[in-house]
Amino acid sequence: MVILNRIYTRTGDDGTTALGSGERRPKYDLRVSAYGTVDETNAAIGVARLHLMQTQDLAHAPAIDAMLGRVQNDLFDLGADLAVPQREGKAERLRVLATQVERLEQDIDALNAHLAPLTSFILPGGTPAAAHLHLARTVCRRAERMVVELASQPDEPVSDAAIQYLNRLSDFLFVAGRSVNDNGARDVLWVP
Repeated sequence: MVILNRIYTRTGDDGTTALGSGERRPKYDLRVSAYGTVDETNAAIGVARLHLMQTQDLAHAPAIDAMLGRVQNDLFDLGADLAVPQREGKAERLRVLATQVERLEQDIDALNAHLAPLTSFILPGGTPAAAHLHLARTVCRRAERMVVELASQPDEPVSDAAIQYLNRLSDFLFVAGRSVNDNGARDVLWVP
């Protein structure tokens, strides 16, 4: 259990922040930006969930909401994973697991089974919930790009599962957006 009694510590007033390992980094550091963007993805999903629960005519809204709730918890795991770089000889901390990636794939398959095949690219829109899920998808893609860039840096280890999770999550958010658009019937098609 986490207990936060004091919200401000003033330790970041010098423009640095502490990783989960205790190491201090500049607030613009790529690792800090990566897990900050994961947090931003989580916030965007929270807004999408608010709109989803206001969708009275969508029978499978509770199931999608439950999936999104699991994703939000996974994103906290991912943030913790990224906040503590893997180091040889150090005790392992919370890490994203392959089973979390597999569960996302199962959720994608379950939602996608009810969707008509795409015949065009789609634009973010349709219902408010779908528009916000597409926004969350674009933020997720940005987080993925940052995490991949971080992993390419010397001495900045990132687990394969963390990268895979973000890649699958953006796919899940796309499919979930179509699903809440009346299984694609309210998708807004791109007109070139």
